[in-house]
Amino acid sequence: MNDVAAALKLSKGGLYHHFQSKDEILYHIMSHAMDITEERVINVVRRIDGASVAGAEERLRTLIRLHIEVVLSPEDREITVMLHENHPLPPALRRKINGRKKDYLHFVEILIGDVQGKRGSPPSVTPRAAAFALVGMINWIYQWYKPDGPLTGDAIVRQYTDIFFHGALG
Repeated sequence: MNDVAAALKLSKGGLYHHFQSKDEILYHIMSHAMDITEERVINVVRRIDGASVAGAEERLRTLIRLHIEVVLSPEDREITVMLHENHPLPPALRRKINGRKKDYLHFVEILIGDVQGKRGSPPSVTPRAAAFALVGMINWIYQWYKPDGPLTGDAIVRQYTDIFFHGALG
């Protein structure tokens, strides 16, 4: 709470002038993280024409790149809070956040299914399993990524896209 108050240039007590509880603050941080994801990932991907195979693949490649960029963004630490701090929320607020997360996962699942359908061959992996794998793979980056480490954000985007489209061993 001290860090949040300091970042907002408020006293700790001043926070509670705007929010009734820690839970409400946490919920708003997580909700803002979902707003960022919708604005910078979903809305951008929706504007790409996915009518062709190449267009559908471009939508999915763009989603992978933008999702990784959001997770790695040093300005958007709300994302890591959303990924890591879900359990302390009271059940009603947790359901709201989890509903938004499920909507995002469903969006990814539809994109994957669209690519699979346009390619024409029967998929060996369901769109749902592939969506869980992709989102989990990207969301875990914040646990190990070091900005000054040997793996750059661009390299992660290229490698994760390659892993997803061609397999780790293919």
